[in-house]
Amino acid sequence: MQARQNFTITEAHRTAHNGHPSAVVWLYGLSSSGKSTIANALEKRLFEMGNHTYCLDGDNMRQGLNKDLGFSALDRLENVRRVAEVAKLMADAGMIVIVSLITPYQEHRSMAMEILKNERFLDVYLECDLSTCERRDSKGLYKKARAGEISNFTGISDPFEVPTAEAFRVNTSKYDVNECVIRIAEELRLRLKN
Repeated sequence: MQARQNFTITEAHRTAHNGHPSAVVWLYGLSSSGKSTIANALEKRLFEMGNHTYCLDGDNMRQGLNKDLGFSALDRLENVRRVAEVAKLMADAGMIVIVSLITPYQEHRSMAMEILKNERFLDVYLECDLSTCERRDSKGLYKKARAGEISNFTGISDPFEVPTAEAFRVNTSKYDVNECVIRIAEELRLRLKN
């Protein structure tokens, strides 16, 4: 394995230049739990506060970098790995990166955490019951999954492993988007202080 190349500009330089430390906020949960909506609103809030931000959305990543991946267990693992590596690079560049990705398996979430272990990492489970997700589903994906038209669909034909206690939880069926963003932004603020 080759040694990592060191450069003159460091994380400390980028933090001083940007006026804030970098971080990765990883939002995950069932399809239609609010990941993209909350990621968008959270980025808007942080950006308006003068932060350097970027959203890595699961659907968007599958249109480019991850368009060669399907939804098998191995493809899902590779999807998470690639997104985590990109988030790590962007955090190294001094940004607050907001990831919105279903990330249904604890093993995959653990791998992402391991990749991002040296970053300020906020693990956010967007908790939402299946019936609410199905009601919100504007794309009709749950209906297609229940009809057998989509295989390996998380929550229907593929499991979602509820995270362990250390995840920061926000119940999106209980709180509106603004309240969810307030809770996540406050938790992020506390993490960035340390």
